[in-house]
Amino acid sequence: MKLPFTKMHGISNDYVYVNTFSTAVTDPPSLARRLSERRTGIGGDGLILICPSPTAHARMEMYNADGSRGAMCGNGIRCVGKYVYDHDLARDNPLKIDTDSGLKVLFLELEDSSVARVTVDMGEPILDGRQIPLAKPGQMIDQPLTVDGVSYQVTCVSMGNPHCVTFVEDVEPLALETLGPKFEHHPLFPDRVNTEFIQVVSPTELNMRVWERGSGETWACGTGACAAAVAAMLTDRTERQVSVHLRGGDLDIEWRAADGHVYMTGAAEEVFEGTVEV
Repeated sequence: MKLPFTKMHGISNDYVYVNTFSTAVTDPPSLARRLSERRTGIGGDGLILICPSPTAHARMEMYNADGSRGAMCGNGIRCVGKYVYDHDLARDNPLKIDTDSGLKVLFLELEDSSVARVTVDMGEPILDGRQIPLAKPGQMIDQPLTVDGVSYQVTCVSMGNPHCVTFVEDVEPLALETLGPKFEHHPLFPDRVNTEFIQVVSPTELNMRVWERGSGETWACGTGACAAAVAAMLTDRTERQVSVHLRGGDLDIEWRAADGHVYMTGAAEEVFEGTVEV
């Protein structure tokens, strides 16, 4: 059968999106692995299904490029919001999108009746080790972690998925293809981990590179930018509102004192539509 799809990206964090309101998908993990291949498939950091929900405008199901299930994707959910609105699945603003990490509220910025940017209420960051999860209880804020014989100061945060944030002098020379897997598979992280390498530019700016579990280095990670901002604020490196510069573009992150929630704002773009034989 021919499966309709839409290719979208949020600051170069690109996924293949499938609308399951009208199309059934069987074996999403296998489909994610096949479609994510950049030489023999469509190419992307994974597969995102846009599904009906009894409690929200839609539900997001996310699969990494290796087929593993992801609970949350910050760049992905902005694109889900754009798809739902632009393709007339719902024309409300804000939108409510259900995810494996709970219900998220999306505030849409429109240009010429189309969604250009989205602000997502990402909820409160999780710092408890058992909930992230870590292999030990308690918080891990600016604590040493030995990786491949080298000690790094790290802060661990969940934004619906686990993150390990470490601050460095310069993100550019890092060999993430070597270093990233060693963090990802460290015994401290029973479910593996996404790792953010952060350079503080100023109290309102961060440079970031990211190694995502199941996908490798990506050009952007929305939940990772949120986790990095939280870690920077917890360790008094920045103010509560920052711009995070990633290889694919910029995200604006605010950790509001009023409700304790993290708000992420960034672009969402549709690249092309097509069909693929499955």
